[in-house]
Amino acid sequence: MMRKPVRFLRRAAFGGLSLSLGIGLSGCIPGVEKPELSLEVPASYKTAAKGDADAAVPALAWWRGFRSTELTGLMESAQLYNLDIAVAIAQIVQADAQVGVSGAALLPSISGSANAESQRVAAGSSTSLAGGSTFSQYSLGLSASYIVDFWGKNRATLSASEESATSARYNREVVALSTMATVANTYFQVLAAQDQIKVTRRNLAAAERILALIKSQFAGGTASQLDLSQQEALVATQRAAIPPLEVTVGQNIAALAVLVARAPANFTVRGGSTTQIAVPRVTPGLPSELLYQRPDVRQAEAQLASSNFSVDAARAAFFPQIQLTGTTGFQSAALASLFAPGAWYYTLAAGLTQPLFDGFLLESQLKLAKGQQLQYLQAYRKAVLSAFADVEKALIALQKYTLQERLQADVVAASRKAFEVAETQLRGGTVNLITVLQAQQTLFTAENNLVTVRLNKLLAASSLFQALGGGWTPAGTLAAAVP
Repeated sequence: MMRKPVRFLRRAAFGGLSLSLGIGLSGCIPGVEKPELSLEVPASYKTAAKGDADAAVPALAWWRGFRSTELTGLMESAQLYNLDIAVAIAQIVQADAQVGVSGAALLPSISGSANAESQRVAAGSSTSLAGGSTFSQYSLGLSASYIVDFWGKNRATLSASEESATSARYNREVVALSTMATVANTYFQVLAAQDQIKVTRRNLAAAERILALIKSQFAGGTASQLDLSQQEALVATQRAAIPPLEVTVGQNIAALAVLVARAPANFTVRGGSTTQIAVPRVTPGLPSELLYQRPDVRQAEAQLASSNFSVDAARAAFFPQIQLTGTTGFQSAALASLFAPGAWYYTLAAGLTQPLFDGFLLESQLKLAKGQQLQYLQAYRKAVLSAFADVEKALIALQKYTLQERLQADVVAASRKAFEVAETQLRGGTVNLITVLQAQQTLFTAENNLVTVRLNKLLAASSLFQALGGGWTPAGTLAAAVP
């Protein structure tokens, strides 16, 4: 009667020794302090106008503000069919599956077994009867094992996987936002190139009018060969400028086809003009709101949280591992009596494993996890600061290009008036050809510059929407279903 308490005390003493050993080893583990973020969040944007701080975040369908039916159609097609977004969705599926893999360690493992065995011993054997004998054995059982997550290692691993799955969802939004901005920018490039083609052809027609007038004067002896050759060179220059612009149009249309997952040969874009595109008013709000509006910032935050849990899991690996196992079932020499009361059996066992020396593997794994934690910390800080910088740069560009467009439009108006006067005076013979050539070059350059400025303004607007996290809201992202 006294032997059971003795065995219990021995087991308790062994368990206490292992626990003390585990705690002793944990004293060698580096500190558990979490790194400080030390983020500098400005109170407002330097370039934002007064009253913009109270504005709402960009609309989900921010591209509708440009008032282009074709652009809206391209955006909606990209959301449905873009292959980069499809890849990001597949990565979400993988991340969710990894959550299931990590969570399996928190649940018991149960397996079933069935066995039927028959053995015959030949006659004359030392273990058989005179005529030989046959032995049969039947068994049916269940076995279960469970690792007690006393130190939280498996739970921390699961939490790290869950944060990684969250990061994958934010990554999908990052890819979608980048794709939307790329579609808009590529479409604007098509419009700008079409505008430049129109400007070049209009300038070509004007240069050919002047050339015809100079040829007439040359035939009458009032213009020199030099005057004629100079104008012919200008006409040829304008004509040669058209093919590169057509290349730009074709290549950007092909790029749009890829963005909406279409074969370029079966894809067309009507296009139009940058003058038909409205630039919506974009207000940035408060910089502190950007930490929630930008999916890339939220993604970096989730990666940092995942690395924190990975450090916890690596730290918990220093402690003893407690495993419980059990087996139960039926075993009999006769199939008919397999489920008889006497055939039932069970075994229970508990084990404890404590790492003593592993060549500093666990310590190195903890250092690796802490190094990754510091890496994601710096990546998060950079993501935040880059987000502020992106908004500031886009605000500056949109503000200055809007001003430049107005000023450049005045330049074009004055240059066109000067060219018209010079052409009229040339026909009347009251101005020399050099003045006309200078007026032509000034007008051609001014009109091309105006197209470029308009393009830059449109690109700045789409960049500002992207910098503000337009097209995405934190409330609706993680709840989105994955096909």
